[in-house]
Amino acid sequence: MARIVMKFGGTSMAGIERIRNVAERVRREAEDGDEVLVVVSAMAGETDRLVQLCREAAALHDPSEYDVVVASGEQVTAGLLAMTLQNMGLEARSFMGWQLVRASGVHGNARVDAVESGLLDDALKSGTIAVIPGFQGISDEGRLATLGRGGSDTSAVAIAAGVNADRCDIYTDVDGVYTTDPRIVPRARKLDAITFEEMLELAGVGAKVLQTRSVGLAMRADLPLRVLSAFEDKPGTRVVAELSGADMERNQIAGIAADKNEARVTLTGIADAPGMVAKVISPLAEAGILVDMIVHAATPNTGSSDLTFTVPRASLAQAMAVIEQHRHEIGYSELICDDSVAKVSIVGVGIRSNPSLAATMFETLAERQINLLAVSSSEIKVSALIAEPDLDLAVRVLHTAFGLDSE
Repeated sequence: MARIVMKFGGTSMAGIERIRNVAERVRREAEDGDEVLVVVSAMAGETDRLVQLCREAAALHDPSEYDVVVASGEQVTAGLLAMTLQNMGLEARSFMGWQLVRASGVHGNARVDAVESGLLDDALKSGTIAVIPGFQGISDEGRLATLGRGGSDTSAVAIAAGVNADRCDIYTDVDGVYTTDPRIVPRARKLDAITFEEMLELAGVGAKVLQTRSVGLAMRADLPLRVLSAFEDKPGTRVVAELSGADMERNQIAGIAADKNEARVTLTGIADAPGMVAKVISPLAEAGILVDMIVHAATPNTGSSDLTFTVPRASLAQAMAVIEQHRHEIGYSELICDDSVAKVSIVGVGIRSNPSLAATMFETLAERQINLLAVSSSEIKVSALIAEPDLDLAVRVLHTAFGLDSE
């Protein structure tokens, strides 16, 4: 008997008919004798609707009350799925996120601290299917706290780790992890398997299949993941610690990621002195703004320097406001922003041992006259910031250059 967590996204839960399809998949797993926990998202579009209602109620709303509102979508689908399973003659019950998940941090982007597994263990041992709303937990102050967009993935992995599940299956509207977005490159290939490291980097640079935090949690817990289609019976993609067998023979580059959710911020004329970068980045971190692709360049013999970095496009206005609030401490000459940029990245374990892969990336982009605005890298990733209109072309030519096109 295996203990399995099944997570279904918003598209899978969009209406009663689709909820019935989900219930049928759950029934098949339960009838195989497995202990089953199901984590659900809100119906597709529901969270956006609730967010808009919050904005209409108060532009500067209380974040804790915002969480109360937006968490309701997952509670609805959890109750509906439990009812549907019961109607099929199965033992099932819904739980609430506040009963199970302890969370901390800022409202709207809280982090999972612990999972109270006792209630779930009791339910599973009695043969009950546990249905759990994703995206939410309870703070130390006893308030509902949501985990950020894509947080149901994180909920599912955290719960799977908390109850010592044998695996976690993530059901989405795609049938696995592809070498790039098939909408940009129709000849993109589905991967049979990908490492945690590669998936973590792909998710971090724009691939939307899994939330970054969920992959990190699974990696730390050594919890096998599968990405599967909610609508077709296909093998999907396994996310594992190490590749083995035929999977080891695939390309050194696992995929090409594209991210339009980027904005560039530049401060000119700041002092060329120790601690200046911290004076800029620390206030942004305190405000919960993610900063990426930092480039700090001193102007020789002037005592001044320029600092450029990227932030999520949705955070640009807030980032500019935070920097302006600290203008006196930072002492910059000019603050410039640009939200017409995008990031293209190559990801693969081969980068670790083959420096020519980065050279191939830069040469390929240069051949198409695509200018590099900034570059960052890790052991298995190289990212380039480029003009947004060049993004689709960059993805296509890199996909071909690294031999990722399907035959």
